[in-house]
Amino acid sequence: MKKMMLIDGNSLLHRAFHALPPLRTSKGVHTNAVYGFLNMLFRILQEEKPDYITVAFDKKGPTFRHSEYAAYKATRPKTPDELIGQFDVLKDILKALRIKFFEIGGFEADDILGTLSKKGEGAGIFSVIVTGDKDALQLVSSNTSVMLTKKGISDLEVYDPAKVKARYGISPERIVDMKGLMGDKSDNIPGVPGIGEKTAAKLIQEFDTVENVLKNTDNLKGKLRENLEKYDEQAKISKHLATIVTDVSLDFRLEDIAYREPDYDTLVTLFRELEFYSLIERVKPADYSDETAAEKTLKIDSTDDFQKLLHEITTEKHIAVIADAKPRDLKSFNINGIYLSVKDKSYFIGSSILKDKCIFTELKSILEDNSIYKITHDGKLMRNVLRQFDIDFVSQFDVMLAAYLLQPSQPRYDISTLVTEYLGKNLSETADLGNKSLYLHNLRDIMDDRIHDYEMQSLFYDVEMPLSVVLADMEHSGIKVNPDKLKELGANFGNKLIGLTEDIYKQAGTEFNINSPKQLGEVLFEKLSLPVIKKTKTGYSTDAEVLEKLRPSHPIVESILEYRFLMKMKSTYADGLLALVDNDTEKIYTSFNQTVTSTGRISSTEPNLQNIPVKTEEGRHIRGVFTADGLGHVLLSGDYSQIELRVLAHISGDKALIDAFTNGEDIHTRTASEVFEVSREDVTPLLRDRAKAVNFGIVYGISDYGLAQGLGISNQEAKEYIEAYFNRYPGVRDYVRETIRAAKLSGYVTTLL
Repeated sequence: MKKMMLIDGNSLLHRAFHALPPLRTSKGVHTNAVYGFLNMLFRILQEEKPDYITVAFDKKGPTFRHSEYAAYKATRPKTPDELIGQFDVLKDILKALRIKFFEIGGFEADDILGTLSKKGEGAGIFSVIVTGDKDALQLVSSNTSVMLTKKGISDLEVYDPAKVKARYGISPERIVDMKGLMGDKSDNIPGVPGIGEKTAAKLIQEFDTVENVLKNTDNLKGKLRENLEKYDEQAKISKHLATIVTDVSLDFRLEDIAYREPDYDTLVTLFRELEFYSLIERVKPADYSDETAAEKTLKIDSTDDFQKLLHEITTEKHIAVIADAKPRDLKSFNINGIYLSVKDKSYFIGSSILKDKCIFTELKSILEDNSIYKITHDGKLMRNVLRQFDIDFVSQFDVMLAAYLLQPSQPRYDISTLVTEYLGKNLSETADLGNKSLYLHNLRDIMDDRIHDYEMQSLFYDVEMPLSVVLADMEHSGIKVNPDKLKELGANFGNKLIGLTEDIYKQAGTEFNINSPKQLGEVLFEKLSLPVIKKTKTGYSTDAEVLEKLRPSHPIVESILEYRFLMKMKSTYADGLLALVDNDTEKIYTSFNQTVTSTGRISSTEPNLQNIPVKTEEGRHIRGVFTADGLGHVLLSGDYSQIELRVLAHISGDKALIDAFTNGEDIHTRTASEVFEVSREDVTPLLRDRAKAVNFGIVYGISDYGLAQGLGISNQEAKEYIEAYFNRYPGVRDYVRETIRAAKLSGYVTTLL
């Protein structure tokens, strides 16, 4: 039997909107509902493989139900503006998918689905209705099932007649009678007061229909009988309102909703505009490609070939450069060669040809010549790769950095993704590097225009581009450590752990795996009978929060916390850092990431050298293994003094804040004096700490509740602190208000650069 999928567009789009976090394109178009709907749709297509498919929507305007009952759906909240625009977006995509959709004036989507399911039954086709509306269960039959969303849109439950009977104790066609008695709050269908789902189902099981229930009220008692007799007409109206129409007049031919191949070109274009890059890969067939074929990359095999390339470069003075290299160890690379592109041609210079002294000398001169405009992707990496050839490479434009500044929250900045996003072409991640180098020219042109449009020239050219050179040099230099001290620390931590382990076993009265949450939970909560704070799916929770709460309950908890701390010191820092020390240089080579955090902050990975502990004695010992690189050098540690508050003073122009910094005052003492209305001499450490929390909390938009939780005070006190702060620093208050107003008006905020 052939299968027809009937999808309730309104129901599922609403559910997707509320199930998924806000999602917008770089141009501010809201897309979360459409994205969720499409993921569900593609999953259904893959799993169900329907022969026919269509989507039904509610048409704007009143329906026949509104005409018959004015209060119908009157209590429904207004559709959010962020969702309204997504209906048209989805319809455009459905057209590209070649999936016909219906919307009929005066009727709702489920009336259309009900009509189509009956037409399907008449044609010997099995129908599957996909919706979040339980009203559709009345349509279930031997030839129609309903897929009902349970949670969000990802979890679907299939109802056939047996499932409906098992769930409600009644047959599908009696669902409308149950609804007539119990009503439906979501649609403002009144039903009979005092009757819920359980009572309604029981009455229908006994009397079959609403009409029969109302004829047999003599067999009922008390308030139930009274309400049924009093609200009998309301019950009949409610049943009528809940009944799905199955004979809507439709311009319908079965072949119109046959499942067919999408219009891939249009679909891919739409997905690019909506930045649904993962969906492009999901829907396109294996043989689909709109990638513009580049000319075959020319391999430089001789001096003559190289001289021709050299002539092109010196004539055009505009090249793109990509190195074919893989990391060899902590500080060096295996290099296969270098790809260069000039105008519409790409070239490959293999590492073997670079051994030719004349060729190498001239190439080095080209790559170090600042009059030659060089475009690359990840200039920091390129600088360190080419450094192995003794080439001092600095590019004029890094497309990865530019992409990051234009969209700092993007998860990926690889060339293939950028080509798809900015140029509208599909480029395989495994595409020839020469081909990729050609696209860098076009990417540069588009990105440079946008950087100027957003007035980010200074940030890009004066800050980020020079910074990438500094970071590359820092990565190459590495950081000197004392490996012997690391070994000594590791041994000391190990000895302490042995002693702690024995102590924990003694307190527990048994030996067990301290690192096993399951075994630790059994010891703490079963053997020692400590109070259970929290449970997980796998058993007792023994996370840090739980152990902190249990600390006063038993001495073993203190020992376990110390054990975990020392284990981290040993495994993450002492042993972990030692494994990353280069044997030849006794240095650690971290990566400084310029395009990871959406705030613009640099991060450090492999290892994270920004996370070396300092607040404990053991942490300070770890820091002590880092040392200056040889005689005549010192290791300098520097930090800005209250940088966030200084920036706040600058951007808000608040006179009191500026005055405090100009006069070299302790800003937290000044704030405490202002907010709590005491002289500066009378500011206690407690008041200063509270003022400090307010100062930094304001910078990050802390709420009354958040400040109250942090300081252990009431919400009202926290609210008064914040109000007092804004009264004393009105420039800050005005800046916050204006920033919020501007963001609502334009959809974005700007930074200083």
